[in-house]
Amino acid sequence: MTPLQFETANAALWSEFEGLLGKEDVKLNPERFLALYRSACEHLALAQARGFPAHLIERLSILAAHGHQVVYRQSDFGVHRIARVLLNRFPALVRAHWGYVLVAALILLVPALALGVATYGRPELVLSLVDSRTAGSFEQMYGPSAHVIGRVRNAGDDWMMFGFYIMNNIGIAFQCYVTGILFGLGSLLFLAYNGALAGGIAGYITVLGFGGNFYPFIATHSAFELTAIVLSGAAGLRIGRSVLLPGRSTRVSSLQVAARETSVIIFGAAVMLVIAAAIEAFWSSAAWVEPGAKYICAAACWALVALFFLRRPHAS
Repeated sequence: MTPLQFETANAALWSEFEGLLGKEDVKLNPERFLALYRSACEHLALAQARGFPAHLIERLSILAAHGHQVVYRQSDFGVHRIARVLLNRFPALVRAHWGYVLVAALILLVPALALGVATYGRPELVLSLVDSRTAGSFEQMYGPSAHVIGRVRNAGDDWMMFGFYIMNNIGIAFQCYVTGILFGLGSLLFLAYNGALAGGIAGYITVLGFGGNFYPFIATHSAFELTAIVLSGAAGLRIGRSVLLPGRSTRVSSLQVAARETSVIIFGAAVMLVIAAAIEAFWSSAAWVEPGAKYICAAACWALVALFFLRRPHAS
């Protein structure tokens, strides 16, 4: 069976299931709902096994994730419900939107690498990204005399910096997401700018000879911080596509669907940014921790993030 035949044969079932998911109460016909939910899970597994097009897998992943939420929400309250969303639905939706995630990652990383190399070769280029006072503070933040790595003197205690990092990181992610409504261009712009800024600063600090402090500092918390920013940008691109290419729906309806799909991704990204802020404030900045220990911890965190998103979807 070709993907087109598969979609044509099951389109009516999927549309019926989507209609039930849009209702507040599915108890009117629970048997039918459960039958449609099981079919969506089976179709998702079949589509993934046969390597069907991404748009089919995306649609079925969303149906299965939403259906799973409805099936279990009657018994899920408080912490249990939040944990289920974060541990199951969040990674499932990220996988379903892998194309957007890939584009967002490239838009962030390519300028970072380009500006990192350029600034390493011509350190004065850093002044096109930050002012001279900020550039001059890097010696104090990452130099060998720094008592707390990554902070200027009198920047505050760990708890104050924890709050600062949360606000700063969530602000960047929020920009990458909400500006996606501008046909996706805003998300692309903020991803590229933040990538260029990070790369330029890294190149300049390396030229100063402070890489021995800088890279251990960013290695651990970047696993959560960079991933969350990429996911926020990917969600913004999904919002942008709904406005630019609404298909047969109106732009408002298309935007509403995209907002529902991406809300869980943004919630998960926010949790990741809080984790990143805690690591940055209490671990990354600690000058007493050996660089080797930070690199080992960083490797474990990057592996944990990768396994979290790549593990088998929970659809039952």
